[in-house]
Amino acid sequence: MAAASSGAAVAALVFTCMLLGKSVRDYSRSGPLLPAETLRHFRVDALKTLSRLGLAAFLVMLYLGLCGVAVLASIAILLHFQPGFAMGFITGACTIFLATGLQFARCLVVNPGVIVASSHYRITRFYPLWRRLTPGLVRQTPPVLLIIFSGLAAIAVTWQVAGGAADIGVALALSAVALIAIGLLASYAPEPNAPIRRTKNSSRPNILMLGCDTLRTDRVGAKRGGKPLTPHLDALASRGTRFENCYVPCGRTAPSLASILTGTWPQTHGIRDNFTANTTLNTPTLPKILAEGGYRTVAASDWCGADLGKFDFGFQVCDLPEDSWNVRHLIRQGPKDLRLFLSLFTRNRLGKRFLPELYYLGGVPSTDLLGRDVRAHLSKLAKSEQPFLLNAFFSTTHPPFASEYPYYTLFADADYEGPSKFAMARLTDPVEIIRRQGEPRKEFDLDQILALYDGCVKRFDDEVGRIISHLEACGLADNTVIVLYSDHGMEFFEHDTWGQGNSVVGEQSARVPLIIADPRTPLMNCVPEIVRSVDLAPTLLELTGFTVPEEMQGVSLASSLGGASPPNLAAYNESGIWLTTVPGQSHDHLRYPDLLELLDVPDLATGTLAIKPEYQDIVVNAKDRMIRLGNWKLTYHPLEKGERLSLFNLANDPACRFDVSRSHPDVVDNLRSLLQPWLAE
Repeated sequence: MAAASSGAAVAALVFTCMLLGKSVRDYSRSGPLLPAETLRHFRVDALKTLSRLGLAAFLVMLYLGLCGVAVLASIAILLHFQPGFAMGFITGACTIFLATGLQFARCLVVNPGVIVASSHYRITRFYPLWRRLTPGLVRQTPPVLLIIFSGLAAIAVTWQVAGGAADIGVALALSAVALIAIGLLASYAPEPNAPIRRTKNSSRPNILMLGCDTLRTDRVGAKRGGKPLTPHLDALASRGTRFENCYVPCGRTAPSLASILTGTWPQTHGIRDNFTANTTLNTPTLPKILAEGGYRTVAASDWCGADLGKFDFGFQVCDLPEDSWNVRHLIRQGPKDLRLFLSLFTRNRLGKRFLPELYYLGGVPSTDLLGRDVRAHLSKLAKSEQPFLLNAFFSTTHPPFASEYPYYTLFADADYEGPSKFAMARLTDPVEIIRRQGEPRKEFDLDQILALYDGCVKRFDDEVGRIISHLEACGLADNTVIVLYSDHGMEFFEHDTWGQGNSVVGEQSARVPLIIADPRTPLMNCVPEIVRSVDLAPTLLELTGFTVPEEMQGVSLASSLGGASPPNLAAYNESGIWLTTVPGQSHDHLRYPDLLELLDVPDLATGTLAIKPEYQDIVVNAKDRMIRLGNWKLTYHPLEKGERLSLFNLANDPACRFDVSRSHPDVVDNLRSLLQPWLAE
């Protein structure tokens, strides 16, 4: 068998070299484009990546080839022939080819986002194959092949032992067991057990924060096809308080999460957008305060939650990806062909351990994997008497709106044949992402995209249901405050723009869902008044018995959980960095270059992407702003000369279509004076 194994190894090496050659020839790096002189500093990183991923690809192919040789050896024993190098090479090559094809077919059905995120081939080419596959078929094929493999090996081993060649039988048995063990080690993902916490500290409740990136508030409690879209979130709201009008200060992930966890505005904590090299926060944070008070603080996320570990929030345990806006991290993800092959085989515990850059690949849904990890963290936390803060942040509803089967099919037109069948098209290439920001509505298959988005919402809701059920099974539900939140919403051309944080006129990006369920006050309560995400940290500190630091600019909403109305609060929101000119933006609006010209790597040692220093003030000054107080909302748009103010009465015009500033100059003046301190900062 040594000759056959050598043949399989050579086949794996040949296939790896072919894959590397194609990857280099059609090299396409993930992440935004950068000047050539900047990338030259990272040539060594690129070579290391090709070597590292090439070795990983070779090991995967070698494993597949050796599985084929083990089957060949079993057949050879039963049919009495001796396979040589050539037969081992052919067997290994065929096994690699067939196993890769089977795994591709499985991902195409079960999790097509894996293919969409890594492939630069037209996804429509795979529709005929997708129509011929079924979830049952792709799920049953691996165990059937395992049974066949195990059965052949067992028969061959028995035959050899009975024939007096025990040494050959033992060698084959050990080889088969080792190969099966490696496969099971990678793929086996059992549900965490639920140890019961026997005692509780009633004065210090636990906190479970469940966040979802880009979750619109109008989807919580909505119906689709006459059925509730979010039954588990609705059940959570039925025993807690839902804040109907909660605003984030910026519709981008980094500044929004920073405001949530510090209770301060972006002008104070200094994180104005996603691209920043400064990771130090000169303000108290919720996790730090709780940790100093005896809490165990944990953050878990998939590809969108790197900011929870990038910035110094103070989580003691970070089950997170690396900084997504880092050139070294993006280079380590490799070129697309190599990335696609490995992504087919790394959605498992071995991939998370040895290839985290691919495990956390942007745009690939990991709701099932993250949900299982969250339940595992709950099981660990339940074994201790220590109170905890567990912040789980999902990317389920983030563009490109991919989801696992059957969620991407739930609300979509079965006859749809466009490019957005599995995920929103053209959102994996950096140039396309930027260009699409400026495209008009007619360029989008909006009905299909909305169907994908609602499927993602449903997917997140189901995972929330599993997590809460596990919380109850662990005996933690009666002493755990559950918070449902989002970092921002999503614009679907309500005001001629799509995306996050591009417009301050509409409500879709600035407003987020917020539900707080405290088992000590299990009352169904709906708060229509204005609240802000900066109010969440002070609220949780009061609920856990801690003093709110003076540095926090939000106010506690703890009394509202018991039915009291919150104070009359003003909400502030500012736009994020525009990737390109936003449709409908006036010609005299303050502007700055497109994102590709804005970005730089100020510290080549770390590789963190950031806005060039010469553009930082310009970007901040060009931000649109919004202030809402009661039913009135004032929007501020900086112009090359002066400013443009618009006023909307949301009681009569919730879609913000009619500017009534001329009819209410006194309201404009009042709101402008309230907005001025934020502008000055």
